[in-house]
Amino acid sequence: MRATALSLASLPARQHKTADLAPGTPAAAPPRRPRGRPRKTAQERSDGNRRRQLMDGAAKLFRSKGFAATGTRDIAAAAGMHSGSPFYHFASKSALLFAVMNEGMASAVQSQQQALAALAAQAPARECLRALIRHHFEVLLGPHSSFIAVMLYEWRSLTPVQRRRIALVKDSYEAAWMPTLTALGQQGLLQAEPGVARLFIFGALNWAVQWFAPDKGKSIDELTEQALALFIHAG
Repeated sequence: MRATALSLASLPARQHKTADLAPGTPAAAPPRRPRGRPRKTAQERSDGNRRRQLMDGAAKLFRSKGFAATGTRDIAAAAGMHSGSPFYHFASKSALLFAVMNEGMASAVQSQQQALAALAAQAPARECLRALIRHHFEVLLGPHSSFIAVMLYEWRSLTPVQRRRIALVKDSYEAAWMPTLTALGQQGLLQAEPGVARLFIFGALNWAVQWFAPDKGKSIDELTEQALALFIHAG
């Protein structure tokens, strides 16, 4: 083995093609690696779409039938899959319930950040609260809102570990309201102490999932203005 190693080490270095170039000719630069994440393959995109279909279908079923009454066959049928297919993407029905809540809440955090970022620099606290309320109604009542009802009514179906993980995301979402509520309190416009006001506001807004009907009554914009008038003084 040692002799082999010596013989390999003594071989002359492999000549590169650049050695045949005329003197002074620059060598070709090595190809650059593409920046960013590698593009997903068609299979990966397909798997991601199926996973999304499962979550959307499961959220609607958990909302309408309840977690306990929803079977994996129901979930697979809603996504147009075979009965065993959900287990390719999720280890159990409980894991699917957690994903519906956790990823729905994470998406809400991201879209809330975007709603606040869209405001003008140094926007008044009243405008910030309007944007937060408007966004929250979108989360509660918009096209991807099923996860909210599932969170409200299936919280006890989660394991303690799952509840703690989702609570961290939910706390992050609600904490973004505190600078605005604190500023309104300092201006004398808030109807209650900021921390307590936050609890009352979320309690009132979340209940809209029970009574709001998109085909009749007020629009989300109108609801936003009414809620704003309810929570803070005119000023």
